[in-house]
Amino acid sequence: MSIPVFFFEEDIKFKPKSKTALRNWIHNTIVAEGYSLSEVNYIFCSDMYLLALNQQYLDHDTYTDIITFDNSEIEKSVTGDIFISVDRIRENAQTFGVDTTHELHRVMIHGVLHLLGYTDKSKKDKALMTQKENQYLAEVKF
Repeated sequence: MSIPVFFFEEDIKFKPKSKTALRNWIHNTIVAEGYSLSEVNYIFCSDMYLLALNQQYLDHDTYTDIITFDNSEIEKSVTGDIFISVDRIRENAQTFGVDTTHELHRVMIHGVLHLLGYTDKSKKDKALMTQKENQYLAEVKF
């Protein structure tokens, strides 16, 4: 059975490593949270591409590392599109003094957590989301 986690590129060339392991990790995270996976699309793009989405859909005029669109129509089933700026990932990895792959994985799981209903608007919600990110990052097996 193939896991419905897909990887795309918009306006850049970027291919994540260990796609099968990533798919398994994403799927296992979703199942661990009591959900089923319908489909998750990761779209890797540039700062400018994501800025345009941020302006168009969220009315924010700022750079961001991720925008998540929840397309789920069935309760407890995850369907969504996760746009990630590779430019932001690289810069944030440098800023936080972490490996680029680690930062990529953190942002990837962050998007999944949004699809699972977690938010990061309040200090309390952000702390829980960071704790969940750390929990699932510790389970990365590649």
